[in-house]
Amino acid sequence: MKKGYYIALVLLAIGMMVGCSKPMHKQKAHLLSEWMQPSDTIKVLSTTAMIDDIVGEIGGEHVLHMALIKGELDPHSYELVKGDNEKFSCADVIFYNGLELEHGASLQYQLKKHPQAYSLGEYVSEREELIFIDEQVDPHIWMDVRLFALVIDKIVAILSSQDLKHAEEFVYRGAQLREKMLALDQDIYQKMQTIPSEKRYLITSHDAFFYFARRYLSDPKEKRWKERFAAPEGLAPDGQISSKNIQAIIEYAKAHGVLVIFPESNLNKDALRKIVSVLHEQGIAAKLSQEPLYGDAMGDEGSDADGYIKMMEHNAKVIELWLKEKGDG
Repeated sequence: MKKGYYIALVLLAIGMMVGCSKPMHKQKAHLLSEWMQPSDTIKVLSTTAMIDDIVGEIGGEHVLHMALIKGELDPHSYELVKGDNEKFSCADVIFYNGLELEHGASLQYQLKKHPQAYSLGEYVSEREELIFIDEQVDPHIWMDVRLFALVIDKIVAILSSQDLKHAEEFVYRGAQLREKMLALDQDIYQKMQTIPSEKRYLITSHDAFFYFARRYLSDPKEKRWKERFAAPEGLAPDGQISSKNIQAIIEYAKAHGVLVIFPESNLNKDALRKIVSVLHEQGIAAKLSQEPLYGDAMGDEGSDADGYIKMMEHNAKVIELWLKEKGDG
């Protein structure tokens, strides 16, 4: 009797696990299928997951939205794959970062061709001072939460123009999201400022954290805030890392007493391991953070960084932990 009861329980548990695994796959397939069908719901295609997440927060159930560049793919060099052209042709609205982030030729072609494609980076650049590195504009505006919150107004305005019936709801959701993002901005700032100033130096895989350094790591009114951050790769991590680049980071780490180096979730760690190895050879107890930071990509679904706000909370938590508590060698 008991044996049959336990077998039934096991079969029920297996059935529940199988049942839980199917909807996720079906949900993604259903989204793509729905995207390709005629619909009265606004279809919004965003190039990056960070933008898509903001669109989803504002649009809610009144918007059918998806990100073009998903997972650990690099937005800097992304080229269209099979099925992407159809996503563009079905989209009512395209939101992209701009500022030369999405510089793949095939992607650029579609962005310029679509009549309702909007660069959120250009919108922000008209309102706030952006960062230039070696005369190139830094496209990583989402690394400053207060700065990235500016895109809310643009997204609300475009969605409202497409769907007047739900415009008031878009405005309300946008205001709620702005409040959350500005609260997060203050929380990150306060967390970073509790780290002693002499420890607030950051090394990651590529030049994605200058906005983070300017807003959160620098001292108030600090003019040389760019010195707070360094990386072996440039703004677009699609080139070869030279020994000169690696040596420059080694010297930076020694000059500023940096003992923790942070890998990025979607980039190769070999160059960072080399830097740590050389520092060890020189008697410096540097280490590679066990937890990566999220730069150009959010975390996988179900992770602690699978939304924009969660991604930035993760980055702040990891940086605070390692620089404040584990950076003593």
